[in-house]
Amino acid sequence: MLRFANSEYLYFLWLIPVLVAFYWFTLKKQNKTLENFAGQKMHSILFPLRSNFKSSLKFGLSLIAFILITIAVANPQIGTKIEDMKQIGIEVYILLDVSKSMGAEDIKPSRLEKAKFEISKLIQKLKGDKIGLIVFAGQAYIQFPLTSDYSAANLFLNAVDFNSVPQPGTAIGPAIDLALKSFRYDDGTKKAIVIITDGEDHEGSVDNSLDEAKSREVSIYSIGFGSPVGVPIPVYDESGVQRGYKKDNEGNIVLTKLDESILKTIAEKTSGKYYRGSNTEDELESIYNDLAKIQQSEYGSKRITEYEDRFYYFLFPAIMILLADFFLTSNRSKWLTRFEKLRGVNK
Repeated sequence: MLRFANSEYLYFLWLIPVLVAFYWFTLKKQNKTLENFAGQKMHSILFPLRSNFKSSLKFGLSLIAFILITIAVANPQIGTKIEDMKQIGIEVYILLDVSKSMGAEDIKPSRLEKAKFEISKLIQKLKGDKIGLIVFAGQAYIQFPLTSDYSAANLFLNAVDFNSVPQPGTAIGPAIDLALKSFRYDDGTKKAIVIITDGEDHEGSVDNSLDEAKSREVSIYSIGFGSPVGVPIPVYDESGVQRGYKKDNEGNIVLTKLDESILKTIAEKTSGKYYRGSNTEDELESIYNDLAKIQQSEYGSKRITEYEDRFYYFLFPAIMILLADFFLTSNRSKWLTRFEKLRGVNK
């Protein structure tokens, strides 16, 4: 199987007819100028060393070298073998709270932005694992399903904001249920869930969700973002200028604080761990280290064709041709003079 790694460079081959036409036009114009200067019979006397043949030969060599170099730059490759590569890893669903309280700035620049930054760093460190993202507030939605395409995962992560889920609240239970339903359990791959939230305004019981996770042997890690003391939630306009703080129906400033109890319970009942979010530490770094200890299993295979570069098959001849062209003069040689006499060519 033959392919070109940089096939876009092959477009330069379209210059070949242009170069040939330009050389032919220049040669014709030069010959016409010489004929106007002196008759054809005087050329051998006035220009004894001039040879159109050797000039054309040098141009031909340069053109061949150009073609070979263009092909070499395009890097032709030959597929030598096809291998079935095993994909080994675990499946991880990250549940990200996007409720308004995650806009508090006790974690800089805000709880949500710090969480997105840590998730992005975690995605960069995962190797072979499948990762998915569920955003939740009053309801839970899949932002992107389990995937090993980490570039696409980062792209979808960047699109997350407070408008991703319009319903207010912090529905942790439904988010866990959605993650558990989205896993495939017939492949034997180890599963894990990471919850990032402030835990405030928790809606409903999570006991059934945790029992289901435990029966499925899904470990849940939780990260609590925020201050237990309570901080106000800033309100920004469309221009990004702060216009005050969120207030309740009576006009009082709403304070949001971290509820660690539910997050600790979730981690303890599912053989996971709870981490307290901070401005300086990377809690997902610790979780990544924990995930790395989980026994990995094969979840699929990928057919990979290995290609070997063959550019040097064209580059080395091009270099030799250019060297020959460099040492080859445009002057008439003795053997060429005898050859032209035999052909009856009068230069």
